Amino acid sequence: MDDLEKYREKQMRDPEFRAEHEATRVEFELTKTLIAARTESHMTQKELAERTGIRQSNISRIENGTCSPTVATLQTLAAGLGKRLRISFY
Repeated sequence: MDDLEKYREKQMRDPEFRAEHEATRVEFELTKTLIAARTESHMTQKELAERTGIRQSNISRIENGTCSPTVATLQTLAAGLGKRLRISFY
């Protein structure tokens, strides 16, 4: 276990930290998934912007977690990546 994992494990014992972590988990996973899909497609933000008509600055904001995209925006991004959007409850 590296230092970051040890630190995170210690922080997760704090109920306030744990609640905040859980509240932002979905957004973090969304941004991580989008970045992975884009890089696996060997595409820059600029190229994705050109394919989708979504400004590169908006894609950057989505990827760095400073804005929450609509479902319609996510569908457009998925199509630009040659993928389909799937949302599930589990």
